[in-house]
Amino acid sequence: MAPRKIILIVADNQQAATLGCYGNPETHTPNLDAMAGCGWRFDNAFCPNAMCSPCRASILTGTLPSAHGVHSWIDDRQSHEWPADWHALRGFDTLPERLQRQGYTTGLFGKYHLGTPDTPAPGWNRWVTMEHGHVRSFYGNGIVDDTARYLHSGHAVDFFTDKALVFLAQQDGPAFAYLPYPAPYGHWPATSDDTRNRFSDLYDDCPMASVPRCGLSAEAVAHYDQIKAASGDGLDFSMLLRAPNDLRTLRNYYSQISLIDDAVGRILHAHPDAVIVYTADHGLSLGHHGFWGHGSATWPSNLHRAAHSIPLIVHGAGTGVSRQMVSNMDLFTTLLDLAGAPPQPDVPSRNLWQTTGPDEVYSEQEETRVLRTPNWAFFQRFNGPGTPRLPDALFDVASDPGETVNLAGNPAHLQTVTELGARLDAYFERHARPEANLWRGGRPFQNTLIPDFWRCAWGEDWSAVPPHLQTAPRR
Repeated sequence: MAPRKIILIVADNQQAATLGCYGNPETHTPNLDAMAGCGWRFDNAFCPNAMCSPCRASILTGTLPSAHGVHSWIDDRQSHEWPADWHALRGFDTLPERLQRQGYTTGLFGKYHLGTPDTPAPGWNRWVTMEHGHVRSFYGNGIVDDTARYLHSGHAVDFFTDKALVFLAQQDGPAFAYLPYPAPYGHWPATSDDTRNRFSDLYDDCPMASVPRCGLSAEAVAHYDQIKAASGDGLDFSMLLRAPNDLRTLRNYYSQISLIDDAVGRILHAHPDAVIVYTADHGLSLGHHGFWGHGSATWPSNLHRAAHSIPLIVHGAGTGVSRQMVSNMDLFTTLLDLAGAPPQPDVPSRNLWQTTGPDEVYSEQEETRVLRTPNWAFFQRFNGPGTPRLPDALFDVASDPGETVNLAGNPAHLQTVTELGARLDAYFERHARPEANLWRGGRPFQNTLIPDFWRCAWGEDWSAVPPHLQTAPRR
């Protein structure tokens, strides 16, 4: 029997190891820990990309960036160039649209970051979001509330939780609430703000011993130099190098996790019979491997476990702990199956409890593609005729869980590299769309972090396709 209420909560920038139920001794997350204890906890859940907008697009479509085309964050600083009512996923048959056809009333409450916030994207009956996709602060955000516009001075997580709870209480029939929280986030200026929340005092004296103290990696410095040279708008990217040793940032980040945990507790209390999913768009390195931020915070980009792993907890669909390699992209098929929707053979998304075939998960971040298995993490880099040579990386995660020793250049592991590379190639050949496949000359939807790199590969006339040019039906 399909659940009457489905609630999907997606945190912003959070690796799994920041929760108590995943072994963190310093974070205060009693509600999420309890939810994991009486539900399903997935210990090997990963994100399909290293950035915000692509991961959200993957959750809502069940496909990877090489299919939906959103390869990087949607840059809303360019929103003045967008057509009216522009949404990156228009033309896809998205999760809320399919749930509507199953009789669900749908509502989005939180960060959208996949197009214009001014009008609801297809599939949403209720639309409450922020006027900016990129998080600037947890407080004082401009709100788009269906047709209303106003400023909310309080914390965004509390606000969106309140709105979602009102929506759910008003529904007599099946309802789907999507809460993409704009927190804990982890980036300046939001986490360098001196404004305290009601959980800040829990961390005033916290030693933050759960965060490693690593020297800056050469790849992190290379990325900093790369984006500093490319940025002409005066943005301060120095936090990528400074934040790992900034205790105020670390403690504020943990306090935001506790505030989200409190919101989850409110939702659990109000709707104990609902299917409630807690996850994150992608992971976040807090200094692990010598860098701060997404997997794209290095050059070349990476998807080490800290930036790749995500929490994934499901309440209301049984109890257990899964070691299966899964992706938050799999939530697309999982939730549609729970809602009784027809099978979705056209997407790589799988049901979390009905995975078949090899125990593996795939991800991509522009020039880096990743395959994880219980034994290996393989980073395959794009190397075209005109691009600089980028090294592959192979980690034996069974004996080196910290992913510290790159074995890709070791002759003893040549066969493993060849086999994993062939599996990556076959997977993307099967699931990518040619026009969105960067490795075959396709173009990203709206934005890329490395335009010069792709121009070296595909010629000077290559560019990110403006949104008004991408009008072909994609269903």
